[in-house]
Amino acid sequence: MVETKGHIVVIDDDEGNRRGIEMALRKDGYSVVAFPTGPQAIDYLKGSGCDLLVTDLRMPGMDGLEVLKLAKSMDPGLAVLVITGFGSVESAVDAMKHGADDYLQKPVNLVELRKRVAAAVEKRRLAQEVRQLRERLEEKFSFGTIVGASKAMQQVLHQLALVAPTRSSVLIVGESGTGKELIANALHQNSPRKESRFLPINCAAIPSDILESELFGHERGAFTGAVQRKQGKFELADRGTLFLDEIGELPLHLQAKLLRVLEDRSFMRVGGTETITVDVRIIAATNSDLAAKVAAGAFRGDLYYRLKVVTILVPLLRERREDIPLLTHRFFEMFKKENNRPFLELSPEVLEALNQARWEGNVRELRNLLESLVVLADSSTRVITLEHLPETFRYSQALPAASSVAPAGGARRMEDIEKEAILRTLQQTGGNRTRAAEILGIGLRTLQRKLRDYEQSQGEPQGTDEDRAQGD
Repeated sequence: MVETKGHIVVIDDDEGNRRGIEMALRKDGYSVVAFPTGPQAIDYLKGSGCDLLVTDLRMPGMDGLEVLKLAKSMDPGLAVLVITGFGSVESAVDAMKHGADDYLQKPVNLVELRKRVAAAVEKRRLAQEVRQLRERLEEKFSFGTIVGASKAMQQVLHQLALVAPTRSSVLIVGESGTGKELIANALHQNSPRKESRFLPINCAAIPSDILESELFGHERGAFTGAVQRKQGKFELADRGTLFLDEIGELPLHLQAKLLRVLEDRSFMRVGGTETITVDVRIIAATNSDLAAKVAAGAFRGDLYYRLKVVTILVPLLRERREDIPLLTHRFFEMFKKENNRPFLELSPEVLEALNQARWEGNVRELRNLLESLVVLADSSTRVITLEHLPETFRYSQALPAASSVAPAGGARRMEDIEKEAILRTLQQTGGNRTRAAEILGIGLRTLQRKLRDYEQSQGEPQGTDEDRAQGD
């Protein structure tokens, strides 16, 4: 079989144009099939595919734009060259918004056609090589849904591979947004327990009087409102994994009960007398210093040492910048697929801005930003530029605001830009600290710490009293 430079499908209802294009491309070493109508070509593409589609736009029945949309829905990476009549540039521009790579006007200059075809086929080849390389990199530098090429994350991935098959308890330590629950889930999915449940529970989000029932269940009549028996998370996670997030916030009286489950694998429901035995793997996570809590008497030392059989330290995103391109690609491609935006791209300037950002909200902030960029991109947008980045992000990263010029006084201090972004966001949320932290992509405690610093320097409280009562 003779190797060709690429496989091309040509569509044109004009037989003379169709044959001329077909012959010119065959002479250049391409394999070519040509069709007079769009439906014939689409039927062929369903079974065979190609490297490049060359199609006229104005055709009876199914026009070139419809052909383009259908072909791209089957193969988003397909290279497409459209041909339009003289004076019909608007239709060609519309086609490029829907994924066409280039266009030519009639009458077709065959020399120019061959140049454009060569460029489009080469672009397709390079894109395929880049995609394959990324897939190999993600396979090499991943554990389940967790990716990381940095030295710090390679150590984490090595630990995960070693501990996943075991039944040992694991303590995951890292700041908010670093991906602790994703790591816990990856451990479960790569363990012998993967066919059973993975149940997460946030110990800081549930009042202590309710938390005991959530964890251990209760009997009918155990307390006011207990109208029937309820199974807790430990029973529901039997033979599976229970993820205890924010374990440092677990009340002391529940710490004793948790310790018993870890040691004896047994407990009693609230208000019950029956001892229940379970087989549950415990994975706990914290963003606080548990050793300091033990020293202060706020956390049981015996439970601490029982939990930290294996401790996994998750680095901050800004401490593993080598991973930002991998994470950006994974999240961006995921959200493009979810929102049916296969042609959307990030400009080099945006990629550089993401690589250089401080990411105080860690991986969660990066993920949320990329999701918002995809969701909020106008349907005509093909490339996301710096102007598409949220204003708060541009302020916090010292990026130029849309349609703005640099101040005459020179560059401002990073701290001043950050402060302006925070205060502006607080103003937009009516002083609601919780909402402001979500918009900024940082933890509530981080925001509160910064606001305390501002208050000490200015003597002006920022944010609502309710938020201060909840967080301080």
